Amino acid sequence: MFVPRFYRPPDSSWMIEIIKDNPLALLTSNGPPGDVPFATHVPSIPESLDTESADLSGSVLLCHLNRKNPHWAALEDGDAVLLTFTGPHGYVTPAVYEYTPSAPTWNFTSVHVRGTAQRIDSVQETLEVVMATVRAYESRFGSDWDMTESIEYFRKILTGVGAFRVQVTGADGMFKLSQEQNSEVRGRVQRSFTEHPNPDCRAVAGLMDRLR
Repeated sequence: MFVPRFYRPPDSSWMIEIIKDNPLALLTSNGPPGDVPFATHVPSIPESLDTESADLSGSVLLCHLNRKNPHWAALEDGDAVLLTFTGPHGYVTPAVYEYTPSAPTWNFTSVHVRGTAQRIDSVQETLEVVMATVRAYESRFGSDWDMTESIEYFRKILTGVGAFRVQVTGADGMFKLSQEQNSEVRGRVQRSFTEHPNPDCRAVAGLMDRLR
């Protein structure tokens, strides 16, 4: 991903936040020669995060998809993969600039994680990926649902679950938050997002405030 210098995150913690808050990633990998790449949305959770690494290299993410998906059949150990995480974003109308000529743009946040795939063939390890996913999502987005009575059901559906690890080799973060504008104009953009009915825009405003 091309990231102009002034859109780069202050440190890796900003990328980790996007990954944790927006765990449904777009997994892409090469398709057959001459064909388009495979692309599948997959839930993703960190198994380990190297917070000392500026580009998250050395981290490991756990993912899974439907075994009937042709993407699973094509995914081999060592394949290069890309996970795209999309964070808060919002349209910027030129009306808030209060100068002409001007043009509309889009403020957005995104993290591209590069890595290699490692398929998980063990039934027990696949079950652990499913349970780890429940624990991660229930604590952040759910209601702390107790999965105890559903473990045996999980075991029954495991034949359809293709679990894998992504060994992270690098990551790029794009935090386009009106840094190209002067402070007065940027403040107007932030205020317009703060008052916007769309929660994504309000989240962008929060990031702009933190970046200030």
